[in-house]
Amino acid sequence: MTKPPVPKTTAKAVAAAPKAAAAPSPTPAEIVGQVGASVGHTLERALDPLTTALKRAGLRRAEKAASQGSPPLVSEEAVQAAKPAAVAPGKPSLAVSPLAVPFPTIPPIAGVEIATGRAGFYKHAREDMLLMRFAEGTSCAGVFTRHGVGSAPVDWCKRQLAATGGQDVRALVVNAGCANSFTGKPGADAVRRVATAVGKRFDCRQRDVMMASTGVIGVILDDAKIISNLREVEARFTQDAWAGAASAIMTTDTFPKGAYATALIDGHEVRIAGITKGSGMIAPDMATMLAFVATDAAIAPAALQTLVSLYTRTTFNCVTVDGDRSTNDTLLLFATGQSGAPKIHRAGDRRLADFREKLEAVLLDLALQLVRDGEGASKFVKITVNGAESPLSARKIARTIAESPLVKTAFAGEDANWGRIAMAVGRADEPINRERISIRFGDLYAARDGLVSADYDEAAMSAYVKKAEFEVSVDVGVGKGTATVWTCDLTKQYVAINGDYRS
Repeated sequence: MTKPPVPKTTAKAVAAAPKAAAAPSPTPAEIVGQVGASVGHTLERALDPLTTALKRAGLRRAEKAASQGSPPLVSEEAVQAAKPAAVAPGKPSLAVSPLAVPFPTIPPIAGVEIATGRAGFYKHAREDMLLMRFAEGTSCAGVFTRHGVGSAPVDWCKRQLAATGGQDVRALVVNAGCANSFTGKPGADAVRRVATAVGKRFDCRQRDVMMASTGVIGVILDDAKIISNLREVEARFTQDAWAGAASAIMTTDTFPKGAYATALIDGHEVRIAGITKGSGMIAPDMATMLAFVATDAAIAPAALQTLVSLYTRTTFNCVTVDGDRSTNDTLLLFATGQSGAPKIHRAGDRRLADFREKLEAVLLDLALQLVRDGEGASKFVKITVNGAESPLSARKIARTIAESPLVKTAFAGEDANWGRIAMAVGRADEPINRERISIRFGDLYAARDGLVSADYDEAAMSAYVKKAEFEVSVDVGVGKGTATVWTCDLTKQYVAINGDYRS
């Protein structure tokens, strides 16, 4: 999470959050962005036909696999067996989320080497630096925040991907503890110096080095901390360090987040692995947080860009924790081409059918883990809006519900206050038919056709929202548009964590 500087406050120990959770039963919905700002909306319109075809063919199979506990999504048994540590490995004093899921077993991805180290961006002892080195010829694609402030590493990645077309990217450097956002030319110079130093060590051009940062906004990156540690960190390169990589990029995260799947391309097995970080300042408008996904498939950069843009729409852009977009949101997808599978040049190639499904499932798995680790979260909530004028209208209504402080605090208090949901629907400023609105909690109707449901049962509603995970559905009665957004509740812990963020 990236946060702006705030007046220093007294540090508080954050109490352990409530009860353990059952597993998710996910289903997705919404995209943005190519490598650039305004390009995102144009690309979204252009991809709509492809979205419909691929989404129906692939995503429902991924959801079905999830509901059966198949990888890469997490089963209920795995959640119960997780038994996470009492204290998070990121920021001291944060209790592990009660909604946490275990880090999966991720085998090596051919053509990817990983190393982590401590650059010293935090006062306490922890790893805060990640290096990834990729095989020669690796393709890369990315989506980035459309936040008006942005950050130096985001600017760097967008510029270099535009210059190279995503061809032959060789390295990734990530730091936690300093966002290097709102830092002007000094921040941009720091990124350039790091990329130059890494390029020299890895025998590649500086433009072949991707960069990402997360932490406090308004602080210029001390690039010397990274550069001086390159030799030591480089000595630790291994193909089997995904869990360590996920931990090194955490900020207020309380558990490391990863996902893994295998797919077939023309009879060849390929692997897909990814990690992400994010806990607060999560309301993506492209991707969210930082996320890095690698595959040993051979996919041309243009096709890779289409895929990552398309599936961001139905995964990362459908989760929200607090409604605040980050300045540093970055999702990078790397394809090393080391699997032996034939190289694919078109995103719509039929040989990619299984790969598309598995890639979307991996991205969805990562996105849902962000919600499970929402700062102070104790409830995991799926919100679906039907009957809207369009999918975009449905998404806006769903996000308005999901980001309403009144709705989220009601969830935290285990209060099935459906009137707050009706309020949020109306203030989304989208077409609705008040006389046809229906609101459900799970299978329980709170309202039908614009009125309190005749079979409304307050006791049953109250019992339902005491669950750690539940669903809310709304029909606004004007069309066929539908969208799903996942969110969490808003608790006192969120205030405590953010009040002491820089302490």
